Amino acid sequence: MKKEKILTFWLLPAEPARTFFSNLIAELAARFDAPIFEPHVTLYVTSAENEDAAGLLARAAANAKPYRLRITGIDYSDEFTKTVFVQFQSDAGLSELSAQLRAASASKNDYKLNPHLSLIYKTMSEERKADLARSLTLPFTEVVFDSVKAVISPAEIKSREDVEAWRRVAEEKLTR
Repeated sequence: MKKEKILTFWLLPAEPARTFFSNLIAELAARFDAPIFEPHVTLYVTSAENEDAAGLLARAAANAKPYRLRITGIDYSDEFTKTVFVQFQSDAGLSELSAQLRAASASKNDYKLNPHLSLIYKTMSEERKADLARSLTLPFTEVVFDSVKAVISPAEIKSREDVEAWRRVAEEKLTR
């Protein structure tokens, strides 16, 4: 049986935040035996069937500019893909970009944008997640994001193997 695939659109941090978050994700992955992944904010998720990922991304990014998002804190959840994460304040421009991706998508999805950047994907106790979230500090209060990427992945992300199956299909710089 073939596993269902999804197409996910990511917003990627600019330097120096990109290197900072990449290093932190790698450090936490080594410390907790978790998968390494690229730092990103998920903009939209849809079915990978019948989608022109590169075309969709290029159209949505054509009028987009780099985004500056304000950090509201570090939090944790019971979701594997939101074990411990950086939460960002909502942004009208970012919501518009997410809506444009949805409108242009062949298979519409009711994805609700919640701008956050995960730091680790790992099943952990509530106490350990809370301790980890409290122990982390960030060297900045805002992050600039300057590119978007389309990624194909399994529909459910519940393991290291699912994370390692991700593959990039398109990327665009935000330059306007």
